[in-house]
Amino acid sequence: MATKEQEMGYRPCVGIMLVNREGKVFVGQRLDNVVEAWQMPQGGIDDGEEARTAALRELREETGIDRAHVDIIAKAKDEHFYDLPPELMGKLWGGKYRGQRQYWFLARFLGQDSDIDIATEHPEFRAWKWAAPDALPDMIVPFKRKLYRDIVQEFRALI
Repeated sequence: MATKEQEMGYRPCVGIMLVNREGKVFVGQRLDNVVEAWQMPQGGIDDGEEARTAALRELREETGIDRAHVDIIAKAKDEHFYDLPPELMGKLWGGKYRGQRQYWFLARFLGQDSDIDIATEHPEFRAWKWAAPDALPDMIVPFKRKLYRDIVQEFRALI
């Protein structure tokens, strides 16, 4: 018989690796995390929403960046998955999901730093900065490190 965790699915999501002209990646420090973890913008896909549309919406909701300041360069060739650690499983997202399945996009930031405003209607970040791509896996929570290594590797040649 399957356990509850085995029966739980993966939440459909998007992630955005936003790079500036210098090849650095936008990361935000989450408001709801007690450890100092930084992450790229990401979020859920609404019912009936296309992944690309969700990526641009999430980017706007989390960073205040308008679509006019973003050029999507690539989409990851495959979906990426991660599982929540046991202590979080059943607590996030109404307890319905064991982790996330994500469609990742690489996007070039065409604006100025002044176009970024993390004080959004529903803020998710307390701070933001530009980081070197290779530093990203060490900045994220441990259970997402493999995913971040995979994303950096896949998009490296395009950054």
